[in-house]
Amino acid sequence: MTQIVDVADLDCIYLTYDEPQKEEFWIKIQNMVPWAKRVDGVKGSDAAHKAAADASDTDRFVLIDGDNLPDPDFFNLQLHLDSTNDDCVFRWRARNSINGLMYGNGGMSCWTKEFVYGMKTHEASDGSDDTAVEFCFDPNYWAMHDCYSTTYPDATPYQAWRAGYREGVKMCLDRGAKPTIEEFSRRVQGRNYDNLCIWQSVGADNPNGLWAIYGARLGTFMTMCEKWEYRDVQDFDRLKKLWETFGKLDPVTEINKLTKPLQNRLGLPITLLADDSSQFFKHHYRAVFRNRGPMIRE
Repeated sequence: MTQIVDVADLDCIYLTYDEPQKEEFWIKIQNMVPWAKRVDGVKGSDAAHKAAADASDTDRFVLIDGDNLPDPDFFNLQLHLDSTNDDCVFRWRARNSINGLMYGNGGMSCWTKEFVYGMKTHEASDGSDDTAVEFCFDPNYWAMHDCYSTTYPDATPYQAWRAGYREGVKMCLDRGAKPTIEEFSRRVQGRNYDNLCIWQSVGADNPNGLWAIYGARLGTFMTMCEKWEYRDVQDFDRLKKLWETFGKLDPVTEINKLTKPLQNRLGLPITLLADDSSQFFKHHYRAVFRNRGPMIRE
């Protein structure tokens, strides 16, 4: 039996931590979603999601990240739930303001309290590969096809660098496990491989896009070619310490230094697109995408 749930009947939680635009975005979200609630400043991804579940009065709730702005039409949609999906998390795509990518990173999601309270991920993980840095490897965590928001991880050089660095690490992994250099090209999932190359090539037209490109390249290099502990990517305090060193450098110089090592050692077909080329890519990448319905999976 199918249950039809109006998105507007679900609690909506705006989850913020240190995002530079979180206050500005909160005003916009309140105007768009007057019933929205907010959870701010909870350290650790697992703990923050549990705080969001605590704040919700509905068993299922919508979550908006602190650097995300939803499309208003999302709140007019309906979810169709049945025995195959009524206990699942749904994560929709977001458009990335730096490089134009549209995938789950930064996108809106819809959780059940039961799922959130039962998970042990990130800082609460037992260290297993599939929970140390991600939520998404649980079979009841569904990646959905449609795109209903835009993520803006680009307000400052540090925010852009951190966003790039985190994706540069996570997209090297095979279900959370680090492959060897020899295994890299065959174990990294094809779409992740493509997105990784785009993070490392596109975005020079964005005011802080070069920092994101540098972060993505550095994250991949330190994960695959050095002995950096990749599970630390979930720890924002550790990333801040890295920034204290790498944020003093010139991003273009560092991007160029990393080009040949990443091309030669990992075979990544990366390049640094100029401003106009980045704009061209983003325009045409977005033009070919069409939503198909909120319950369609990737």
